[in-house]
Amino acid sequence: CDGGAGALVALGARLLDADGHEIDPIGSNLARVQRIETSGMDPRLRDVEVLVAGNMHNLLTGERGVSRVFGPQKGASPKQVEALEAGLVHWAELLAEAFPAQAAHRDLLTGPGTGASGGLGAGLAAGLGARLCSRFDVLMDADLCGVDLDAQIARADLVITAEGAVDFQTPRGKIPAEVGRRAKAAGKPVIALAGSIGRGSEAVHAAGIDAVMGIIPVPMDLPEAVSRADELVTDATERALRLILLGAAIAA
Repeated sequence: CDGGAGALVALGARLLDADGHEIDPIGSNLARVQRIETSGMDPRLRDVEVLVAGNMHNLLTGERGVSRVFGPQKGASPKQVEALEAGLVHWAELLAEAFPAQAAHRDLLTGPGTGASGGLGAGLAAGLGARLCSRFDVLMDADLCGVDLDAQIARADLVITAEGAVDFQTPRGKIPAEVGRRAKAAGKPVIALAGSIGRGSEAVHAAGIDAVMGIIPVPMDLPEAVSRADELVTDATERALRLILLGAAIAA
């Protein structure tokens, strides 16, 4: 959770402490930064239009901020989470001071996408005046992946998507939920295959996913699951389709 500090340093910025000494651009150091020195940044960056494709559900700070949502997942203690949160709040203030023109009228703390990639969204929005956009929409609508997803959904009777873990975070910009929303807009049923089904997984139903099927049928360690991925996904898909056939037979 460095708030995009590393990216800005890579582009020529320097992070200075109260004594004018340079500080490494890592999350735990943000609270010590007193000034962002921007004179080393290439002036041509001002004339570049930057589009950042990220998760718009990720915010820089607050209850849904990156430190509180992702910190515990990465092993941060409650005390470390609060320290990271305070550092990011301070960092947003420094960004607004260092880049007043780009940061003007931008909500760096809780604006959509500001917390993408550990706060990279906020750093680039302020430092480069970047426009933050949904990564999924950018990829699909720009046709960068070579797949016309909407056309394929329109031709399908059933949409099957997948994710390593389906839980309360899945509706917050994860690919299966975005697929589900597009499929639901087209009136298509959706099944998600999941390596694990975690807390709050029922939230995906409101995102357009009708049912979730676990891929792992029995307890196994990660290396085994990875080595058997093709087999496990195939078996889970067959189980899901057999349930559909059973439902159709009951309804007939």
